[in-house]
Amino acid sequence: MTDTKTRLLSGQRIEPKPITGREPAADLIDSSFHAYNAGRLREACRLFSQRMLADEATVGMSLSGALTPAGLGMSTVIPLIESGFVDWIVSTGANLYHDAHFALGFSMHRGSPFVDDLALRQAGVVRIYDILFDYAVLLQTDKFIREVSLGAEFQRAMSTAEYHYLLGGYLRERERALGLSHRSLLSTAHECGVPIYTSSPGDSSIGMNVAELALEGRSLRFDVSADVNETAALVLAAKQVDGKSGVFIVGGGSPKNFVLQTEPQLQEVLGIQEYGHDYYLQITDARADTGGLSGATPSEAVSWGKVDPDGLPNPVVCYLDSTVGLPLLTAYALARCKPRRLKRLYDVRTASLERLRNQYRAARAFRDARVTEEKLPGIDL
Repeated sequence: MTDTKTRLLSGQRIEPKPITGREPAADLIDSSFHAYNAGRLREACRLFSQRMLADEATVGMSLSGALTPAGLGMSTVIPLIESGFVDWIVSTGANLYHDAHFALGFSMHRGSPFVDDLALRQAGVVRIYDILFDYAVLLQTDKFIREVSLGAEFQRAMSTAEYHYLLGGYLRERERALGLSHRSLLSTAHECGVPIYTSSPGDSSIGMNVAELALEGRSLRFDVSADVNETAALVLAAKQVDGKSGVFIVGGGSPKNFVLQTEPQLQEVLGIQEYGHDYYLQITDARADTGGLSGATPSEAVSWGKVDPDGLPNPVVCYLDSTVGLPLLTAYALARCKPRRLKRLYDVRTASLERLRNQYRAARAFRDARVTEEKLPGIDL
């Protein structure tokens, strides 16, 4: 064979053994997931377990779609947090709101997507596709969030990570009172020091209840600028202290952009020399050709500075329903990797932010000096 042909045909031969029904999930993925999106899922599992979970890597996760109502908070995200496999999170507010139902002892039920929705409304039952639950669950969760948010420690402007940390503490207390455990990712993140941000804090029932308190003159406000700067600071610290930054994107949407925009914030806006995230892993059902961010590819992210071009051979995008892919990847990682030491990034937010501030000031001073020396014609800076 020519050298080119030898290289092209160097991949493992496809010769799977017959499935017996006794294979652990991780073994099944390694032995039987050879091609198409099964092959991409195998590559995703190996990227996550072999590279992203190295001690020097910090993993940021984004969560979109209605995952927690389907139980994926309990079955996947909590085990990943407790094992030290996820260090910080950006989630839709809806995932965090519905997560709270479980900590409060409320139930969600399997149902059918073909139920008459008018009949559901008349019966006081809410539907999320094929998940059904009592409308009273919403009202009781709203009440809990409002009552907790009236506390003195909430009466200030704060990042969403601060709010979720405080809320997670109250949810943990309620879990203990009810004799529950491993139910809420917010309470687990509170215990493990994992900061959780929401990219659109007003776009959920948590934000809606906080908005009601604002009508009453309460002082609680979400500081979205703090969210932008804190997440950028976490990534800067990941690169400069630990060495590598990886993003694990489940779905797409606003959380995907928020976890990725940390690098343009550092480079483009703050002027700090950086090169992008080192590892990129996404499970999505969104297409790239519609132009939406949810389906945007890692190579496109390179053009924005979101992904380090030197790491471009590493990214994996698995085009698969995340409710299928995430449990399989979680099972694989837990089977193949030992737990990591918790980084407890929530506890070092202040120090990380101070590092960001100092480097921004130095970069700004350098940039201002260059603008003075090389003022561009026709542009007033």
